[in-house]
Amino acid sequence: MEEKIIEESKQGTSLVLETKQVNQKKLFIESYGCQMNFADSEVVASILANEGYNTTQVLEEADLVLVNTCSIRDKAEVTVRKRLQVYNAIKRDINPKMKVGVLGCMAERLKEKFLDEEKIVDMVVGPDAYKDIPNLLKEVEDGRDAINVILSREETYADISPVRLSSNGITAFVSITRGCDNMCTFCVVPFTRGRERSREPESIIEEIADLWSKGFKEVTLLGQNVDSYLWYGGGLKKDFEKASEMQKATSVDFAQLLDRCASQFPKMRFRFSTSNPQDMHIEVIEVMAKHHNICNYIHLPVQSGSTRILKEMNRQHTREEYITLIDNIYRIIPDISLSQDIIAGFPTETEADHQDTLSLLEYVKYDFGFMFAYSERPGTLAARKMEDDVPEEVKKRRLNEIIDLQQRIALERTQRFLGQTVEVLVEKDSKRSDKQWSGRNSQSTVVVFPKENYKLGDFVLVKISDCTSGTLIGEAVGYSEIMNSPLTPEGGTTWAKQNSI
Repeated sequence: MEEKIIEESKQGTSLVLETKQVNQKKLFIESYGCQMNFADSEVVASILANEGYNTTQVLEEADLVLVNTCSIRDKAEVTVRKRLQVYNAIKRDINPKMKVGVLGCMAERLKEKFLDEEKIVDMVVGPDAYKDIPNLLKEVEDGRDAINVILSREETYADISPVRLSSNGITAFVSITRGCDNMCTFCVVPFTRGRERSREPESIIEEIADLWSKGFKEVTLLGQNVDSYLWYGGGLKKDFEKASEMQKATSVDFAQLLDRCASQFPKMRFRFSTSNPQDMHIEVIEVMAKHHNICNYIHLPVQSGSTRILKEMNRQHTREEYITLIDNIYRIIPDISLSQDIIAGFPTETEADHQDTLSLLEYVKYDFGFMFAYSERPGTLAARKMEDDVPEEVKKRRLNEIIDLQQRIALERTQRFLGQTVEVLVEKDSKRSDKQWSGRNSQSTVVVFPKENYKLGDFVLVKISDCTSGTLIGEAVGYSEIMNSPLTPEGGTTWAKQNSI
C-alpha cells in the first residue's frame, strides 16, 4: 500500500448534490483523507439519495451526519475526533433526532471504541459495507447501535453510479481497485480496506462514458495500488493463480485497461494514482508514451532511499531496483514528472539511511513530494514489532532537510518549462484573479493565464513566461490538438473483441 495523496485543501469537504424534490430527509457527509475516501463518499451519497436523503451543508438541520475517515496519519484521526465532538454537541443541544455515523478506515479500526466505550456514534460502517447502510439505518431508528465492518472478497461498487462533488464538472475520479495486498509495516490499510480486488473493465468504461456525456474532460483512475489492477472474472488478485486457463487468457491488466481508456476516449485526458514501484511494469510506461491523452505524470512513492530501511518497511523493492525503474521511465518518457512519498525517521533509521534518502532525491529529481515524519499507527506490524526509537527532534530535523531539498529541486523542475508551450486543461478561476484561468499541464504542474475567450473544459496551449516553485505563468496561444481530435476510438473495438470476457 502506498501512502495516499492527502490534499489538505479538501479535508473536511462536505458533499452537496442536486436536490431531489421527493426526498424529505437531510444528509451531511464530510470526508477526510485520500482521494479514495472522497470517491467512496460519492458512492454513499448515491446509495442514500435512493433512500430519501438530500445533502445539506447546514450541519444543524441534518437528520444523518456521516464522516468518512482516514487512519493513515494520526493528524487525520485527531481531526475526526474533534468533529465528532462538534456533531454530538449539536445533537445534544440543537437537534436530538440527529444520527451520527462513522465510515471508512477509522470505522473498521475503532469500532468498539466508538460504539461501546465512548458511545459517540450511532452507526459504524466499514469501507466494504456501504450497501448495507439502509439496513443499518433501520437498526438505528429502532434504537439499536448498528455496525458492519466486514471486509469483502468481491465488493467493488461497480454497480453503483457515483454522484459527483459539485466542483468544476471537469475532472473526476474513477475507482478501479479496492484493498491492498502489500503488507508494508507502517501501513494500516490492508487491515482496514481488505485484500486487493479489481473492478470489471466494462463497468469502468461505462462510468467514463457517462462522465464524458456530462462534459467531464479528465479522469483519474484510482486505487490503493492501480498498477496491480487485474481482472480475470472477479475475485481476489491473490487467487489469480487458481484461475482457469480461459480466465488467464482473457484477463485484463492495468496496461491494457489504460490503453483501452485512452483509445476509446481520445478527447479525454487520463491520470492514475497511486502506483507501487514493484508493480509499475514497463508496459504501463509504454502505453503512456503511446497516447497523447495520458498525462506525463506518475506518483511513485519510495518511502526511503535506504535499501535496509525499505526491507524494514517490508517494501518489495530495493533502492537499486527503484533507480532502474526511474531510469526506464525517463528513457521512455523524457518529459515525465514524478512525485514521491517519503517517511522520515522510520524505526532504526540512521544518519547514513537518511543520507541515502537525500541522495535519492538528488538522483530522481522529483517535481513534487509528500513528506512526513514517522508516526506509529496502531495495528500495524511496525507498531507491534518495532520500537519507535528515532527521537522526535531528529525526525523533525531530517524531515526539514528532505523538504528543503525537495523545494529546491521542485523550483528547478518547474523552471524547465520556461519558454515552452504546454497543453493546459482549464479547470477553474485562478486563486489570485478572476480574470485568469487555472489548470494543469500534462505533468500536473499548475498553470495560470489570462482568460480571453477560453472557457472551462477547454484544452489550451499556453506559452510559459514565468514561474514560481509550484506554478507556471503564461499566455494562451490557441487550442491544443486534443480539442480537434477525432471522436472515433483508435483500436478500441479491436481491443474489446480480443479481450472480451
